[in-house]
Amino acid sequence: MRKVIPAWAAITLLSMMSVAWAVEPPSSQHNIPQQALDATAPPTTMAALAKARPVTAQHAMVVSAQHLATRVGVDILKQGGNAVDAAVAVGYALAVVHPCCGNIGGGGFMVVHLASGKNLFLDFRETAPLKASPTMYQDAKGNVIPGKSTGTYLGIGVPGTVMGMDAALKKYGSMSLRQVITPAIKLARDGFVLQQGDINILNERVKDFAKYPNVANIFLHHGQPYVVGDRLRQPQLAHTLELIEKGGTRAFYHGSIARKVVAASEAHGGILSMKDFADYSVKWDTPLTCGYRGYTLVSDPPPSSGGTTICEILQILKPYPLAKWGYGSVNSVHYIIEAERRAFADRNTYLGDPAFVHNPIAKLLSPQHADLMRSTIQPDKATPSSEIKGSLGPVEGNNTTNYSVVDKHGNAVAVTYTINYLFGVGQIAGDTGFFLNNEMDDFTSKPGVPNSFGLVQGRINQIEPGKRPLSSMSPTIVLRDGKLFMVTGSPGGSTIISTTLESFLNVVDFGMNMQQSVNAPRLHEQWLPDHAFVEPGLLTPQVRQKLEAMGHHFKVVKSWGADEAILVNPRTGLLEGANDRRRPSGLAAGY
Repeated sequence: MRKVIPAWAAITLLSMMSVAWAVEPPSSQHNIPQQALDATAPPTTMAALAKARPVTAQHAMVVSAQHLATRVGVDILKQGGNAVDAAVAVGYALAVVHPCCGNIGGGGFMVVHLASGKNLFLDFRETAPLKASPTMYQDAKGNVIPGKSTGTYLGIGVPGTVMGMDAALKKYGSMSLRQVITPAIKLARDGFVLQQGDINILNERVKDFAKYPNVANIFLHHGQPYVVGDRLRQPQLAHTLELIEKGGTRAFYHGSIARKVVAASEAHGGILSMKDFADYSVKWDTPLTCGYRGYTLVSDPPPSSGGTTICEILQILKPYPLAKWGYGSVNSVHYIIEAERRAFADRNTYLGDPAFVHNPIAKLLSPQHADLMRSTIQPDKATPSSEIKGSLGPVEGNNTTNYSVVDKHGNAVAVTYTINYLFGVGQIAGDTGFFLNNEMDDFTSKPGVPNSFGLVQGRINQIEPGKRPLSSMSPTIVLRDGKLFMVTGSPGGSTIISTTLESFLNVVDFGMNMQQSVNAPRLHEQWLPDHAFVEPGLLTPQVRQKLEAMGHHFKVVKSWGADEAILVNPRTGLLEGANDRRRPSGLAAGY
């Protein structure tokens, strides 16, 4: 059973915290690109956090970052579909109503928990084109060329979403492709009315939309930004989805869709080929699991770093009494930062595509390694990141969306998929209607040089043909005594890991309900740069002063991530859905 006593102890602590925040605006010096942040999300007050309550349902629940996609998923479940059917339907619907992040031009990961007890992981991550090379983003002097991996056709990896959705549906779904994709086709053809949350996201890149006529024709309204109440129609995307509905993966990877993407790539200096599309495949694998205080986390293995890094952080934190210390306290913040600092150093040094490198996961998650990491943490002093190295010996996102589904049978699906930045590379191939990813930026452009999320990575994640870039995506399912307890995950580049981690810790250690957990101000430390990102309200002036005296450095960033989570209340058996306050266009709904 989940602890109850810390719940209101935590909220009491929250209510005592200062709400007079000095907010530093996001900037490039933070090393988190603007596209990873939700600049429009207002800080939450502690009073609002204390009152936050999840949506409850008896039978099934869907939570996503766009309300219409959530409704599509719930309708599929009401029609008798299972969690996988609903997840595929939501995935295609988000490609229409959440085009910044929902996609058929990118890729991602799916974690599945079947009611039978079986856990599965599906990797439909993008791959590097066959003509890719380790130095493709460097000039003749070996300097990384800014923007080459994020704003050009050279930044595009081979998309995996369509094949991933097809693989999941065929293996574990109960409905036809036509049944689950038809709602998305209708939304694209007929359009949908834009709400403020949709406008907030579109407005982030209106200047970029104007650069390309085929993009401007869809995502600008007669040359001007859309406003609330306008209807966004995407007939070209509807046609593309109809081709997929009729021809399946062959239509996307061998037919006119692939040909149009390749033609656009060739016309704009890219390197994608028809062979890249024809050779693409998805991978079923065993999820990574780890234990923490009686709970089992089921998450993604490499080429995601998410599950490994979350589990390593938890192994380091296990002995510390976080519940006793409380949310936002000096001790809790100090030890979470130090655990994240060490786990991210290992993440950036040792993890990569398992088809190309050996991932020492057993060593990273071993009790001995956690003991070693813990022994280097001083209780009253921050460790400079310059003193932290990948600790097993020398070895030579952004934007994303997450959604969670639980059906009446107890099947659960967590999906995180991405095109990296908001609207990816910002370009659409011809009349295909969907944005292309800039996922190649997740590779190491040059060892030791930060990517757009500030991650300093090594040769293990260097660019190689056919390789999948290391990811931070962390769709996670949590079990308690073998029974479903939580489904969680988030967008946000490197911050995905800390956001997903904290959605779990906030419930298990700090006693929050699911809505409070996803709404609570966040913390993120990724080894380099040597400062922790914090959202307004996490630190009182007194706590921040004490932590800074210990040597910690902070950057206050208005907002990031969007956790879309579901909790199975162990006392009532009800499903509790929580849409993140940072995505006002999102929705938790069930029946």
